[in-house]
Amino acid sequence: MTDTICAIATPPGQGGVGIVRMSGPAVPAIAEALLGRRPAPRTAARAEVRDGTGEVIDDGLALFFRAPASFTGEHVLELQLHGSPVVLERVVAACVALGARRAGPGEFSQRAFLNDKLDLVQAEAVADLIAATSERSARAARRSLEGRFSEQVAALAERITRVRVHVEAALDFPDEDIDFLADGEVAAAVDGCIEASRTLLEAARAGQVLNDGLRIAIVGRPNAGKSSLFNALVKRDAAIVTDIPGTTRDVVRETVHLAGIPTVLADTAGLRDTEDPVEREGVRRAEAELAEADVVLWVRDATDPRPEQRPSTDRPLIEIRNKIDAVGEAPARDGPRVRLSAATGSGLAELDAALAEILGLEGAAEAVTSARARHVDCIERARVHLETGRDELAATRSGELLAEELRDAAEALGEITGTLHSDELLGRIFSSFCIGK
Repeated sequence: MTDTICAIATPPGQGGVGIVRMSGPAVPAIAEALLGRRPAPRTAARAEVRDGTGEVIDDGLALFFRAPASFTGEHVLELQLHGSPVVLERVVAACVALGARRAGPGEFSQRAFLNDKLDLVQAEAVADLIAATSERSARAARRSLEGRFSEQVAALAERITRVRVHVEAALDFPDEDIDFLADGEVAAAVDGCIEASRTLLEAARAGQVLNDGLRIAIVGRPNAGKSSLFNALVKRDAAIVTDIPGTTRDVVRETVHLAGIPTVLADTAGLRDTEDPVEREGVRRAEAELAEADVVLWVRDATDPRPEQRPSTDRPLIEIRNKIDAVGEAPARDGPRVRLSAATGSGLAELDAALAEILGLEGAAEAVTSARARHVDCIERARVHLETGRDELAATRSGELLAEELRDAAEALGEITGTLHSDELLGRIFSSFCIGK
């Protein structure tokens, strides 16, 4: 990283303020050429920015951070200027003319990672915080940026390493009178690591939901009140509601926030056998939506005494007893069962709480951190290695096989924070960042 990079760090379009950021060894020299002087470190100062001919491009505030006390660990210059795209582009062009090059997506954060200013989880949390679409997801990203998720991963990795040291010590001293592998302590320690990995996996999945959002399908019999519930949740009349069974023929989707999570909510046709070819197609599409959903809302009519079969799905399901206003019942929640009235809105708060509970978010407002699919995959692989090692120890009393599985488990966790990484992994991660961050 001997070159110097520059980029516009604010979103495209006009604004009151725009920022141009530069990082690298040539920053002090380029700053002197642009501003006529090198700004004092860590002090905001008014400055005129000039191009190579000496013409003033704009004036604003200049902030200089001397290496290594900066976001990237390199010399950094930030210029806060008027937010005209033309002005900002002229400043970037002037930086390039003086020896900098245009930064690629996420290159500032990548340099922060490579210079040990952030681990990989924290670098990803920067992008997650920028992309946050709800207060809950923003707070979770902030906690990851502060290092809380990294600490949890590191704690599990350290726990696994301690067990591995114990096992390898037993292998190195086979002539000792005590059989360390047979005394039960190792097996118990591995079981403890497995349980900790499962706890971390649940937390990571909850964090992934905050990042990736949800797909929720509303299903049930015709006239159970699915469309009424859909409209109540999206807070407008997005779906047609009538007393005629089979009114909804196609899937209607809206994007909303439920339990603080960005959600694609789908209203579907009533599930029933029908000879109507159009309605039958609607039922087929409803079943397809059910198969793709992350969570299913099964709406039942409180006024309908007929028995009803639970939808066939392996996805988390919330059973909703709708139309309680018609039978004089109060709103309530019992785990994944909710009583509500879509017509009056009574019980919607209970539904929100049930959704948070089923996703592992209830009561964890200050604990959930942002996570990504790759984090979940790494933890899952670590758990599998631990369970395989435990089973091999029980079946063969082979410490060598257990030690190998423990090593693989620790390496899987190392991929999360970047202790172990490849150029391909870094390229895939940082290419998803915005330019200038």
